[in-house]
Amino acid sequence: MSEKSKVQFTDREALFYHSTQRPGKIEIIASKPMATQRDLSLAYSPGVAVPVQAIADDPATAYDYTAKGNLVAVISNGTAILGMGNLGALASKPVMEGKAVLFKRFADVDSIDIELASEDTEALIEAIAMMEPSFGGINLEDIKAPECFIIEQTLRERMKIPVMHDDQHGTAIIAAAGLINACLVTGRKLDEIKVVVNGAGASALACTSLIKSMGVKHENVLVCDTRGVIYPGRERVDQFKSAHAVKTEKRTLAEALVGADVVLGLSAKGAITQDMVKSMAPEPIIFAMANPDPEITPPEAKAVRPDAIVATGRSDYPNQVNNVLGFPFIFRGALDVRATAINEEMKIAAATAIAELAREQVHEDVAAAYGGETQVFGRDYIIPAPFDPRLMEVVPMAVARAAMESGVAQKPIDDFEAYRHQLKARLNPTTSVLTRVYEQVKANPKRVIFAEADNEVVLRAAVQYRDFGYGEPILVGRTQVILDRMAELGVPHPESFHIENSMVSEHVTPMVEMLYERLKRRGFLQRDVQRMVNTDRNIFASGLLKLGVGDAMITGMTRPFAQSMKEVRRVLDPAEGQLPFGIHMLVGKNHTVFMADTTINERPSAEELAVIATETAAVARKLGHEPRVAFLSYSTFGNPAGKWLDTTREAIHILDQQQPDFEYEGELAPDAALNPKVMALYPFSRLTAPANVLIMPGLQSANLSAKLLREVGGTTTIGPMLLGMEKPVQIAPMTAIAPDVLTLAVLAAAGIAG
Repeated sequence: MSEKSKVQFTDREALFYHSTQRPGKIEIIASKPMATQRDLSLAYSPGVAVPVQAIADDPATAYDYTAKGNLVAVISNGTAILGMGNLGALASKPVMEGKAVLFKRFADVDSIDIELASEDTEALIEAIAMMEPSFGGINLEDIKAPECFIIEQTLRERMKIPVMHDDQHGTAIIAAAGLINACLVTGRKLDEIKVVVNGAGASALACTSLIKSMGVKHENVLVCDTRGVIYPGRERVDQFKSAHAVKTEKRTLAEALVGADVVLGLSAKGAITQDMVKSMAPEPIIFAMANPDPEITPPEAKAVRPDAIVATGRSDYPNQVNNVLGFPFIFRGALDVRATAINEEMKIAAATAIAELAREQVHEDVAAAYGGETQVFGRDYIIPAPFDPRLMEVVPMAVARAAMESGVAQKPIDDFEAYRHQLKARLNPTTSVLTRVYEQVKANPKRVIFAEADNEVVLRAAVQYRDFGYGEPILVGRTQVILDRMAELGVPHPESFHIENSMVSEHVTPMVEMLYERLKRRGFLQRDVQRMVNTDRNIFASGLLKLGVGDAMITGMTRPFAQSMKEVRRVLDPAEGQLPFGIHMLVGKNHTVFMADTTINERPSAEELAVIATETAAVARKLGHEPRVAFLSYSTFGNPAGKWLDTTREAIHILDQQQPDFEYEGELAPDAALNPKVMALYPFSRLTAPANVLIMPGLQSANLSAKLLREVGGTTTIGPMLLGMEKPVQIAPMTAIAPDVLTLAVLAAAGIAG
């Protein structure tokens, strides 16, 4: 891991991430009900016999009755793992699981990792080819050259499903997209540029082939390996390299780069020097894509050529060439038209779509992920950000259209606008936005006070907070206890952490003065305040926050919410004009529901319900959702009648007067707010789709509902998130695990909650 990378973590943290809760990163869940004997009979015997016979009669119906059409095998033999070399099939499993996770996370493609313990090319081909009935596509990964070329080409000829070696083509497609835009910025044409490719492995040769397919002339591309320029007649050059041999007098990389417009580096750290960059043509285009450290860093290149456009594989420099921009969406489009292959036309379509997206106005959510910095197409933004939500629309559509036009689509798309909506609906925007929130905090690190740092769960979250680059954790607790527990966890350099012990902290005296002034007319003596500051971690942590020692605070693991909130309120007030309340966020596969108030206000008034609705809608919007607010009740528009409905109706009346910029309706029973069939019975309802913001009539129903859904609902629950306080404070549930605490800390640091 480079010392300059913004994303820092220890070996211990990486191993903990992969082993905690359940080993690995993937699991298989059933997509159909499995609760009753009838369900099981339909799922297996005897019901399964019906689709079996249908598929035997018509093999194409396998896409209708099984998961084949959305299932990709991620396959490796571990001979070229992440630049680490040949470590074997088993060692490649964490990488292949990670690839499967990315398929699901970015494009809702189900994936299974398969590691094959063989370096025999023919054996690998036979094994993979026999998997065709099981999968809709094959993603080859981390297989060394030249075997990867033979394996992929043979499988593409034998199999009637998409096969792609992403190490080759994924990098090539993103690099090609960047090259299109770099040429546009510098006023060049592809058929005129002179290119040097440094490296002759799988990625390098795939890049070379693709840019030639897009118009770069063969004679204008010089490919270099570790022994120099590849030219006709050079010894020890295999058939794959020799295909790109060019007649030239140049023999070294330094000679090749003289006057070159473009260099594509897919080799090793430091392979390109500043003197080489100086010799290139005006406004040189430098893609230094060695992983994890580039052939030359952007600062090094720009120090000698300020006019250069530089791209790398790194997220901490502009213009990241990141495969995740391509492979999930390419397979998404290929699967959706049941393509028999991923051909050159589809790759070029993907590269062109990615390039065009970078030229469009950047989505505000993407800008927020980079600390609010507006990304504008130009020298430092020729490739879209990996978290741009529009990738899910534009790339699969382009790939699907190219598959249809090139004749490899078995299920053409008739209505591309409807297809666009289907693509958008596949993913829950919350997952993308949460990812961007984490990126935002990395770009603008904050100091978060962890009030119960001698608790192991809290301590793990605090260590992760620093390891992942979100900022500085301030650990509240007994100094030696915290140091001992960090040693037990294997945390390196525990003495480097900021620890605040309430018995010896330099902040105690000003804190006692501040708090005594606040509480002296509420029945507290100075000695009472002194004792609270010294012995109550929530009082002390809140005082640190009040004094500006930290930017946000998290507590809750050792005491019930109400008790923690009472202690926090002794020190901190509600924000001016604000109402403190809590939100539970329930995150499903492709939907998110926000429920409020679940923590504080027992019987909110109509005015308070209106405020809760407005503020919760704002949080929903920050997290990527167009809010549709339902005020829930046991009654739907007065049926049945009851005496507790007036408050909700008055809240609706208040919003009618305010005319907010979101949909709202009430009073509604839950099914009338969430079930489209029931909603259809009320055509006058102002909700255009199921509600995603649920405003509860009182604390009892809200808290019960939130906790029931968390325990039995089958969704991920985030929260409660506390809003409305003068400083960002979060109170985690006592049952939280370290990732829950970390998420609340990041949300508080980002200003999304609190």
